[in-house]
This record gives sequence, structure tokens and C-alpha cells, in this order.
Amino acid sequence: MGDRLKGKVALITGAGSGIGRATALLFAREGARVGVGDLNPDGIAETVRLVVEQGGAALALPLNVTVAQEVDVAVKATVEHFGALHVLFNNAGTGERHTSLIKLEEDEWERVFAVNAKGVFLGLKYGAAAMLKAGVSGSIINTASAAGIVGNPGYAAYSSSKAACIQLTRTAALELARSNIRVNAIAPAFTATPMLDTMTSTYRDPVLAQQKLSSIIPLGRLGTTDDIANAALFLASDEASFMTGAVLVLDGGLTVQ
Repeated sequence: MGDRLKGKVALITGAGSGIGRATALLFAREGARVGVGDLNPDGIAETVRLVVEQGGAALALPLNVTVAQEVDVAVKATVEHFGALHVLFNNAGTGERHTSLIKLEEDEWERVFAVNAKGVFLGLKYGAAAMLKAGVSGSIINTASAAGIVGNPGYAAYSSSKAACIQLTRTAALELARSNIRVNAIAPAFTATPMLDTMTSTYRDPVLAQQKLSSIIPLGRLGTTDDIANAALFLASDEASFMTGAVLVLDGGLTVQ
């Protein structure tokens, strides 16, 4: 157990699996008490169990990040249960099936934006409000994507929603800087998560699809959930106290080619 987040309270969305779960476990090992938000009740229960098993404290929070009332309730429940909110990780996200812009359906566009852009907006809105009310020096972290930085054929909604996430991050950073609330984003490339499995399942050979994704990354591999969790830990900690409005790119060199 470490102490990089000792005494801090964190709320993580999308924490029922993948990056969110890995981050919840890491934050707890570093001393944070953790609110575990997710749509999947079984995923929430498992993450909470794992946190408690390693000696940490966690609160289960059923949460749909596209619904304002649910985000508000999750933030308030975290504050009421643990007494504060110092770190918010807007990590919940969704992908889309690979398709051309011309064939992309309007309802698919709206579904992706509801989670990846509106969900981040609502987290910022209610999370920042709680931090401002308490007068805490907070850290808000948003999961963007390398796809929001460079073009990504076949994923127009996903790429655009992640670009929106980046601009929300920069705008919120400027609005909240004088209150000493830092807002940063992490932009991963292809990461081995259940969401990536879902995205590649639309290909004829999903395994081959993931191998091809690995091959286009200069470092020659997919990202891991621990790669992203470690970056989130840095941004959540006081080590990043002079960092706001930044986009921390974790892409194995993909976007510099």
C-alpha cells in the first residue's frame, strides 16, 4: 500500500471493468477511498469486492453517466459517505461499430455522444460544483482518446466525441484554475479492455483485428489498463499540482508517425 492519495476521496465512472476497475484498485492501494460508478451492477460489486479484499474502502454507485440526476446523486452520495470529493475520473465511455460516415445512423451518433461527451460534461458540472462548495483543491481527469487527436476512418462518432472531451477538458481547466481545481485528460490509443473487444467483434476475425491494431503502434503492443491507471494516478496526485488543461497521450507513439 502506498500513500500518494492518502486522505483523498475519488469517484470513478466506468469502474465496473477495464480501465476504471484498474484505476479504482490502484487508487485504493495508494490510500484513496473510492466511489465505484458503473451501469453494470455485477461489475460494480466485483470492483468493490476487490478493493475491500486488498484493504481499501469503496462505495458501490449504480450510475448512468448520461442522466444528470444520476450523476448528481452519485457525486452527493460519495461526499455524504466519505465526507469529501477530491478526485473525479470521468472514465465511462462507449465505442461504436466500424462503419463509414455515410452509413452511420443518427441514433448511433447520439448514443456515442451521450456517453463520451455529455457524460463528461455532466461529471464536470456536478463534480466541480461539489469541489467548489467544499473549497477543496481537486483533480478532475477525463478519458479522451488518441482517436480524438487524429483522424480515425470508420469511427466518426467515437473520434468526434473524444475530440469534444478534449475541448471540454481545456475549457473546464481555464474556468476552474483560479479555484485550484485541475482538469486534465488522458488520451490512450488501443487498450486491451472489454470495450476494445466489443469494437473488434464487428470484424470477420476479431483476433486478427487486434493483432493488426497492435502492429500499427510503434511500440508494438496494445495499451494495458495498468498503463492508463498509472497515468490517472499521477494526474490525481499532488505530483501533478502544476498541470491543468493538458492531454496526456498514451499511445505507444501512434500519433507522432
